[in-house]
Amino acid sequence: MSAGIIDIDYVKYACTCGLLKTLQQLYFCRYCSELRCSFCVSHEVDSHFCGKCCENLPSPEARVKKNRCVNCFICPSCHHELSTRIASKQPATPEEAKATKRTYYLSCLCCRWSSRDIGLPDQTSATGSWPKRKTFMQDKEFFKRKQKEKIISYTDKTGITAASLRKRIGLPEDKPILKLKNAVKMVTPSIAQEDIDDFDEEVLTKSINLLEITSIDQRLLQPDVQPVEMNMIFPVQKMLSIKRSLRCRSCEHNVSKPEYNPNSIKFKIQLFAFYHIPEIRIVTVQPLRAGVPAELLIKFTNPTQHQTTISFLPFDTPIEIKESTAEVGGSKGEDDTSDLDKSLPLMKVIPSGAKVMALVDSHLNMSRSSARMVTPRPLDVSINCDVEIPSSTFILPPRDDAAEYDDFNEAHNIQDDKKLVIWRKSNKAFIKLIVTPKEDTSIGTVITAGFTMSHLYTNTITSVAENKKPQKFNHNIKLILDLGKSVGSE
Repeated sequence: MSAGIIDIDYVKYACTCGLLKTLQQLYFCRYCSELRCSFCVSHEVDSHFCGKCCENLPSPEARVKKNRCVNCFICPSCHHELSTRIASKQPATPEEAKATKRTYYLSCLCCRWSSRDIGLPDQTSATGSWPKRKTFMQDKEFFKRKQKEKIISYTDKTGITAASLRKRIGLPEDKPILKLKNAVKMVTPSIAQEDIDDFDEEVLTKSINLLEITSIDQRLLQPDVQPVEMNMIFPVQKMLSIKRSLRCRSCEHNVSKPEYNPNSIKFKIQLFAFYHIPEIRIVTVQPLRAGVPAELLIKFTNPTQHQTTISFLPFDTPIEIKESTAEVGGSKGEDDTSDLDKSLPLMKVIPSGAKVMALVDSHLNMSRSSARMVTPRPLDVSINCDVEIPSSTFILPPRDDAAEYDDFNEAHNIQDDKKLVIWRKSNKAFIKLIVTPKEDTSIGTVITAGFTMSHLYTNTITSVAENKKPQKFNHNIKLILDLGKSVGSE
């Protein structure tokens, strides 16, 4: 049993907000030195692009085009992308071959649907100019009629309100009539009619060909028309995709930012927790029985370029959170006015002699971040297995890609506790823990264990900016392990 990319639900990390996520679903903010999940970050749209033709569109243009590509279409039958094909028509005479122009039509390579099935004429251009179904939203007469019905007020013409105009000419104020919010609207009662259409009995006797009737998915693909028959479906313009950047809500630094080019899959900023936090995988575990100790073998991997020291703490160990995160969702009272006054800047004098207050960006950023963050919630998990916390620690060397292929250089000069460290190689180590399910655990119950991992993290952000040594500190993370179901006695 492993907890890698395939089986990612066996080992979960507790995010700062209190949600349980796998390591592949978490980010690590190097400025806050805290874990962040998709709930703890702000999502910002960087660019719009088409996934087929890779055309990059600015946001205003994408909004005008209703977030759809003009040149690419999807099949209205199976929702796959349509391909532009050249019409094959053999000329009857050589003279016709010189005068014949190429024509194009849309075809689906998945379900063999084509634009000829609904009678769309072939086009002389491969891109665009495909006819569309006319709807009431595209009806120009409809909008012209609505434009005529719109009444332009006196305020829109001159910019003078009616109240100011009445005041100028000396008329009393026009008090508006207050309307009751809970006023009951009168409903016109329905009137029964005796003259109704006769029931068409062919509905009960006529056979239905299901191949000629659209499905629910095909109708919802075109909500403005919702065609009922297959000969009424039209090609649908492909929806645009987006590239988004993720920003930490506490310090407003990016934790993920892709490149602007739609052909590139690389990232400018890529602060995944997979590259900063030790990865844990479950190797083996003995059969779990209520009240009986069992051996648990887990593997630790150091993904960083710096050596780290890992120790174990009980699961209920409190984790300190920085001020920017601890004040999340809280409101300052009147007692904190002294701190607020200290944070305000001094008065500045401009050339005109008037005194103005220059607001500090840090104070504004702190107030904004506190409004965006959310109060950390308690972990929603029930622990039914005790973990024997070892008192000793172990060291993980830095990651070395060349050492993965070196089978002879196994000397690390590290004195390990043989009862704790079973095997190590390069930046990996196998650790043995003793777990004991609770005595009241019934057979077939999912066994969940938990502990707090403390690892030495080396932060290189401040060293690059201020030419100082990298800062090292202990970073604590709560871990939840799914050990499988309990079994009966031997």
